[in-house]
Amino acid sequence: MSSSPELRSRITDNIVYFARTLRKAGVPVGPASVVDAVAAVEVSGIQNRDDLYWTLHAVFVRKHEHKVLFDEAFRIYWQSRGLIEKMLAVLSPVAPPRGEPEKPKAGQTRVSQAFEAARERVAEETVPQIEIDAKFTVSGKELLQSKDFAQMTAEEIDAAKQALRSMSLPMDRIRLRRLTPSAKGKVDPRRTLRASMRAGGDIIDLKFRKPAEKRPPLVVLCDISGSMSQYSRLLLHFLHAATAERRDVHTFLFGTRLTNVTRQLRMKDPDEALEACSDGVEDWSGGTRIASALHDFNRHWSRRVLSGKPTVLLITDGLERDTDEDLEREIDRLHRSCRRLIWLNPLLRFDGFEAKAKGIRAMLPHVDEFRAVHSLDAVADLVAALSGNGGITEKADPKRWLTA
Repeated sequence: MSSSPELRSRITDNIVYFARTLRKAGVPVGPASVVDAVAAVEVSGIQNRDDLYWTLHAVFVRKHEHKVLFDEAFRIYWQSRGLIEKMLAVLSPVAPPRGEPEKPKAGQTRVSQAFEAARERVAEETVPQIEIDAKFTVSGKELLQSKDFAQMTAEEIDAAKQALRSMSLPMDRIRLRRLTPSAKGKVDPRRTLRASMRAGGDIIDLKFRKPAEKRPPLVVLCDISGSMSQYSRLLLHFLHAATAERRDVHTFLFGTRLTNVTRQLRMKDPDEALEACSDGVEDWSGGTRIASALHDFNRHWSRRVLSGKPTVLLITDGLERDTDEDLEREIDRLHRSCRRLIWLNPLLRFDGFEAKAKGIRAMLPHVDEFRAVHSLDAVADLVAALSGNGGITEKADPKRWLTA
């Protein structure tokens, strides 16, 4: 490598800016890693693109889920032809992409936002400005909480995704037949006798037990038809966060057919997980056949995932193409197979909504709750209901909609 101080400083600046971009995108890169990367490049030298890629990869990538972000950041940052070869001579800016537009890749959104944040930081350091952005202040956040997902801008959708990922999903607990040791409750004769034998029988130390408790599993059936796709894509971020938090979450997508995407949502990176879901589903934004999808679930999956008294979330607008008899039979079987069936319908965002469609009226008698799912406030109410804190309000009672 050239010993010129000016050229060495330019190469160091490139690596530092690249590390900042990785940090903005979600890869934990500290100052020590940047120093190691600069030293590694100086020792190994820059012969070609692959040498630089693997040198930086060995220093910055320490987990499998970080590789996707690193690949996308490296591709964008070093995409100019001959930039790596010219690093020893000049500091070249990042050129715009050439050729035909490519399909968005996993991690591309966060990496692009990281580059944009880096550019804004450089601009702020160069030209001091005093600017007040009240978009996401207290009033802005309140407006975002109640805003319909379908009416959000791209920036608001990004903020909503972050909010959905940060929502925790505590669940109400159910009592089991199995007993567990406890500080109070019923006397446990076996443990009491064992404790007394340790003291020679002179002291009787009473031991107690009570029924064990656990969180019920969560099964999600999400409609991805044309009328639901804009809501389903955002809710998948919430389901990804719930799947990462607990292992007993099973997610199925359906339009004209049923697809199990539980394994895809268990990927740690959200962009990679959602891209895998899109690749694994063939009927996204197509028609809707709720009855046939429920029939496939009841026949092939109910015995596998509906054990342990689960809570089932059915996310659909209820606009059905199949016969009402098949739909009513399948939704009734699903209702009898789970502990709690909650129907989430974005059509409830309309104040004048009435349950007049035949499909909706066929499904309502067989659900325990009927809730909206069109905004962050609606999802927060759902989390409270799943935690056992919200209860079944009058508006969430399906009988109210049948008698209205």
